[in-house]
Amino acid sequence: MKKILASFMVFGLAVAALTGCGGNKATIDTMELKIGVSTGEDDPRNIAAKEFADEIAAKTGGKLTAKVYPSGELGGDAALIDALAAKSGKVDIVISDASNFATYEPKMGISALPFLFDDFDTAWAFMDSDVEAEAEEPLLKKNIRVLAHYCNGFRCVTNSKKPIETPEDMKGLVIRTPENPIIMATMSALGASPQPLSFSELYPALQQGIYDAQENPIPVIYNNNLYEVQDYLSVTNHIYSGMCFVISEDIWQRMPAEYQEILKEAAKGSAESDRESNRFQTENLLDELEKAGMKINEPDLAPFADVTASVISDNASVYGDLYQKLQDWRAAH
Repeated sequence: MKKILASFMVFGLAVAALTGCGGNKATIDTMELKIGVSTGEDDPRNIAAKEFADEIAAKTGGKLTAKVYPSGELGGDAALIDALAAKSGKVDIVISDASNFATYEPKMGISALPFLFDDFDTAWAFMDSDVEAEAEEPLLKKNIRVLAHYCNGFRCVTNSKKPIETPEDMKGLVIRTPENPIIMATMSALGASPQPLSFSELYPALQQGIYDAQENPIPVIYNNNLYEVQDYLSVTNHIYSGMCFVISEDIWQRMPAEYQEILKEAAKGSAESDRESNRFQTENLLDELEKAGMKINEPDLAPFADVTASVISDNASVYGDLYQKLQDWRAAH
């Protein structure tokens, strides 16, 4: 009998050991997370990401830390997302525009449809809504878990040729865009020639005259010194870029529940900080850009919205019933 009991105990311990390792995936006790960001160190998302890193280190007694890699050190947005999805180990957390994830889940482009939102508060409310959450859910199967929503801001056109007063002024401009189908379609609808390029390569490309124009939110334009290589800024606000703070699902599942809660709260707290910083910079940096030599104009946006309405209708079928949920959400807000 003793031998039989002993055999059962050995068998039980073996099963427990296998279960505990979760298919050779040991629970994480200590780790330095790598955070990949495409923009420069002064950008609000980098500053907020460092706040996130400080908080998780403090709350885990230094067992869980994070290092921010700005300026595309680990790759541009598309490369970072690809690396995360591939479980490459190159990056653990990525902060990037929500619509940049559309290559893995087409419905992720829904928040970036042109002229959806009039102000930050409405845009932020949508990013935190059940509609956006439904778009994000399939990303879990691609090793991408969304923890919070940062703010990139309302995108504006800059160029080296002329002020953009009407959609006609966009015609023929060679404009850099991210590798983002909705943004590219919006620029095409306006008559420009969109050419995708990694953000880390943007400054020298503009400096060399390879591109006439680019489009980004005001804080990005200022914090990355794009005013040095572009003469005109037109406040087109054509697309709101909400950002997703995402972590590798593989890493997440190996974290104890206590760490998961700490990460979740730190991500949300840093997102609030990022949002308010972005709002402040958007409201205050136009004067600084003007002082730096940029010629700034604020065109009537109605004609731009009319011309780009086709982007919405052309993509409605991609989103299925989620598109109607978006329309219902907008009507209620």
